[in-house]
Amino acid sequence: MDQAIPSGLVERVDPFVLIHHWNKPLPGGQHQRDVGVGPHPHRGFSPVTLVFKGGVHHRDSRGGESCTYEGGAQWMNSGSGIIHSERPVQSLARDGGNFEIIQLWINAPAVRKFDTPEYFSLQKDKIPLMSLDSDNISVAIVAGKFMNLSGPAYSAVPLTILRLDFTPSGSVELPIPKEFNLCVYQLDGQLRLNDTFESHAKQLSVFENDGSYISIKCIQPGQAVLMTGKPIHEPVVSYGPFVMNNYQEIQEAISDYQNGKIGTLVENFDD
Repeated sequence: MDQAIPSGLVERVDPFVLIHHWNKPLPGGQHQRDVGVGPHPHRGFSPVTLVFKGGVHHRDSRGGESCTYEGGAQWMNSGSGIIHSERPVQSLARDGGNFEIIQLWINAPAVRKFDTPEYFSLQKDKIPLMSLDSDNISVAIVAGKFMNLSGPAYSAVPLTILRLDFTPSGSVELPIPKEFNLCVYQLDGQLRLNDTFESHAKQLSVFENDGSYISIKCIQPGQAVLMTGKPIHEPVVSYGPFVMNNYQEIQEAISDYQNGKIGTLVENFDD
C-alpha cells in the first residue's frame, strides 16, 4: 500500500488527513474472512473509499452492509463512533483479480465529531459524470459541486472530490475556490500541472491557495483524484483509527471502544 499522507514530506492537507493507495491483484483461492481489513473502530472523521478496480464489501456495527464496485465509492461519517470491516468482495477473494482503491480520511470540525454515524454506498451509476475537451477528459463528481453538477456524498466540511480520467490529448482548467486547499493524487500516467511541472504515478501534488483554478494537461493517459476542501484550522490529534482535537478525546475514544460503547460487529460469511 502506498501512503501519500501523512508522509515525511506532507503531514496533512487540511481537511484531508490521510491518503492511501492500494493496487495489488488478489491471487484467488482465498476465503473472504482472510482478506482485507477486519472489524475496527473509527471516530471523529470520514473514511472514504474510491473503488477503481474490483469491489469492496462493507459491514458495520449499525447494521450497514453493501458491496461497492469499480467506479463507485463508500462514504462513512464516523461521528461519535462506529465499527466496520472492509474486505474485497467474495468473488474476488475466491477467483482472484485486480483490486485497486484509494482511501481518504477527511477530518470533521470539533462541533461535528460526535454526530450520529452514517454510511452510504455510491455505485458508479449514482455518481454524476461529465465529459470535457471533446471527450478527452472524464470527470466523476463524488462530492461537492463542479460546474452545474453536484456529487451525492455528504461531508461535514465544504469540499469537492473529483475522479479524473485522461487521454493523451486531454487538457482542462478546473475552477477552485481561493479559500480551499488543493491536492491532486495521480494513480498512473503523466500529467502537466499549471504548465509548470509534471506529475507521475503515485505522486501527490499540493498547491498554494493563490489561484482560482488549476490547469491540467495529459502527457500519458491515466487517472487522478482531485481533492479540494475548506481548511478547518483546528488542532488535530490522531491515534490509530481515531482523529480528534486533543489527547483526552483520544483516550476517551479508546476507553469507549474497549468498553463496547462504540458498538460491536460480528461478521457472517458464506464461505
